[in-house]
Amino acid sequence: MKYKFKLLKIHCAGCALALEQNLNAMHGVKAEINFVTKIMKLELEDDGSADMLTEVKTAISNFDRSIEILDFDEDDDIARKEKVERDISVIKLCLTAVLLIVAIIIPVGWFKIALFVVDYLFISYRVLISAGRNISHGKVFDENFLMTVASIGAFVIGEYIEAVAVMWLYTIGTILEDLAVSRSRRTVKSLLEIKQTYANLVDDEGNEVKVPLDMVYVGNIIRIKPGEKVPLDSVVLVGTSYLNMSALTGETKEKIVKPGDELLSGAINGSSVLLARVTKEENESTISRIVEMVEKAQDTKAKSEKFISKFSKIYTPVVIALAFVIMLVPPLFNGFSNFSEYVYRSLSFLVVSCPCALVISVPLTYFAGIGSFARVGILVKGATYVETLAKVNSVIFDKTGTLTEGEFEISEINPHGEHTEEEILEIAAYAESFSNHKIAKSILKAYNEATGNKPINSAWINGYEEIAGKGIKANIFMQDVLVGNAKLLKENDINIIEVSKSGTILYIVMGDEYAGYIVVDDTVKRDSAKAIESLYDVGIEDVSLCTGDEENVARAVSAKLGIKSHYSSLLPEDKVMVVTDKVQSGKTVAFVGDGINDAPSLANSNVGIAMGGLGSDVAVEASDVVIMTDEPSKVAVAIKKAKKTHRIVLQNIIGSIGIKVITLALIAFGVSGMWLAVFADVGVNLLAVLNSLRAMLK
Repeated sequence: MKYKFKLLKIHCAGCALALEQNLNAMHGVKAEINFVTKIMKLELEDDGSADMLTEVKTAISNFDRSIEILDFDEDDDIARKEKVERDISVIKLCLTAVLLIVAIIIPVGWFKIALFVVDYLFISYRVLISAGRNISHGKVFDENFLMTVASIGAFVIGEYIEAVAVMWLYTIGTILEDLAVSRSRRTVKSLLEIKQTYANLVDDEGNEVKVPLDMVYVGNIIRIKPGEKVPLDSVVLVGTSYLNMSALTGETKEKIVKPGDELLSGAINGSSVLLARVTKEENESTISRIVEMVEKAQDTKAKSEKFISKFSKIYTPVVIALAFVIMLVPPLFNGFSNFSEYVYRSLSFLVVSCPCALVISVPLTYFAGIGSFARVGILVKGATYVETLAKVNSVIFDKTGTLTEGEFEISEINPHGEHTEEEILEIAAYAESFSNHKIAKSILKAYNEATGNKPINSAWINGYEEIAGKGIKANIFMQDVLVGNAKLLKENDINIIEVSKSGTILYIVMGDEYAGYIVVDDTVKRDSAKAIESLYDVGIEDVSLCTGDEENVARAVSAKLGIKSHYSSLLPEDKVMVVTDKVQSGKTVAFVGDGINDAPSLANSNVGIAMGGLGSDVAVEASDVVIMTDEPSKVAVAIKKAKKTHRIVLQNIIGSIGIKVITLALIAFGVSGMWLAVFADVGVNLLAVLNSLRAMLK
């Protein structure tokens, strides 16, 4: 059984990690806690799952009684509650600051000490309670414990100002950290709120009623008014209007739609009322798929995140052990004459030891980065793919529908011998009438235009066989017919002089006689050349083209776009071999495709990138990255953003560890004290979080 909950009042990334580990240690429980989104996912064994759920909730309460567990669908404003908590903390900060100043300026005496104690308890009571409760449940090495030991220790050795100041600065840091994380969460949450919640359902009499989306079915008629979002994928029946596609593509360009055009859910209707027929129900619509992919992306952890989880398990206990060494070993050599000095160093050492900056900044960076991708129409299915995308050094493009428009048109019809243009166009149309390939559709379109939409009588078609990557074999008008490329003809012992043209060539054979050929052209996309140039600019030297088309077509497209290598006349399994060979040679390969036949290559590459995420469902499912704008230039944008995100992750890891190690060394040798320790803990946390938020920027 699977469950989803919201967790409130869990303020420490390290605590979230520790809680996740505790729950996963329970038999039959698989837990995943996302500290940034405050969402917990549970997977429990079927047997006794209700009892197990109760045990899980009890375990969370035992871990920290202040944590509130809410059903995921419960109407609760996390942001509002967090703001109330922050406001209370700010008031506490102001009051404790006043008390601290008063305590500092009054003369020495019991009243001065009492003020420090009151001030300390007022600013730190929550931390003290949490530390005590956690210790009672065996959870010792957390941030609450470290801050409590350090501050109480400072009191014991007479460092009253520093004891209060440590907690005061810690509170400031947590408030600023919460603000930064909340901002990141709001940004990504806004991406998930692009979905319309209702539809204007129109009945047979033309009456309109506003209903939830789960009450609308395929075939129903809906009315979309100006300013409303398209609620479900549909087809325009009546009306002409402009659509704002920015929610889907990240671009502000408007698209005009008219009767017969497809409407994608999430687009905003601009100017006129539209009447449309629903083609997909809520859970299958475009916007639902987008929202689902963004939500799932937040839960996929990269190797860097897993490394930090393992690192924090070792790091904190080791540092605490070193703190005891600092406190006890040096004084042994001087008869404990300056024991208090080494206690102070040890306490400062403890303040530094919490690895929260690492625990929160790495997932937060990926979270912010994924949000940044989505804002420009690029969906990445998880942090692990961001990490892999940053390491890509080889990109392989499919041709049709990826670098070209995939909209074919006949540019030449060349009959041979006594055959006519009309005759070979008719034979080609009959042969292609059962095919769903875009070339087949272009042949049928030309035939309909030439004959005034003369219907094709399928009774004249027998023995139909579509041979992948080669063409069609059939019996049409009581004679055997071949329509396809040169490979098909050679396999059937038909000798011809191959034609060299820039388009796709379909040879027609009727009986045993060569009847001529048809040239079908596909237009290169406007930004395909820019896409290749941009990849070279971001350091990708190995760019290749893979296509099922003939060598002459592959060569012409590659030359036009500046692609250095190409592979032609490939079947889907041949494309997979090209991808596999490059992967096995040690390259990190991104394959970019758009169709069903690209799915195996997308799945076998290190990173599969689906072009036109609004297209083939199979390609989208097999891919790791989805480019919704259908622009190949976004591949370079994705790689550039991934490199930036990964760079920020490395900065946070190296910076956080580096600053802490240097600070620990300075404290150990008595060069610095608790003030620097507080900065190395709270300050580094804040710097790491703020640095993480740079991943949201362009």
